[in-house]
Amino acid sequence: MTEQKRRQAVALAGSGGSEAARVIAKGYGDLAEQVIAEARRHGIYVHDSPELVGLLMGLDLDQRVPDRLYDVVAELLAWVAEVDVRTVHSSAMAPRSPE
Repeated sequence: MTEQKRRQAVALAGSGGSEAARVIAKGYGDLAEQVIAEARRHGIYVHDSPELVGLLMGLDLDQRVPDRLYDVVAELLAWVAEVDVRTVHSSAMAPRSPE
């Protein structure tokens, strides 16, 4: 019998300034699924990185990402912003159907 690992999720919010992102939600199992569902419902990108989530789960709610993880999280947030820009650009360039 194999042991199935419980799903876990951490939600981060950036400050928009020079401060590190902070933890705004986290949880295991059903709570993790709710965090993920709520993010998707709001069109927020969900990145699946079990190793990073495992490290971030050790942070408290409202805690800023520590220096040792800052570079990794900053890289991820920059990538997500780039994906958002591409998505918006692609949507703007898509042909519209006649009304």
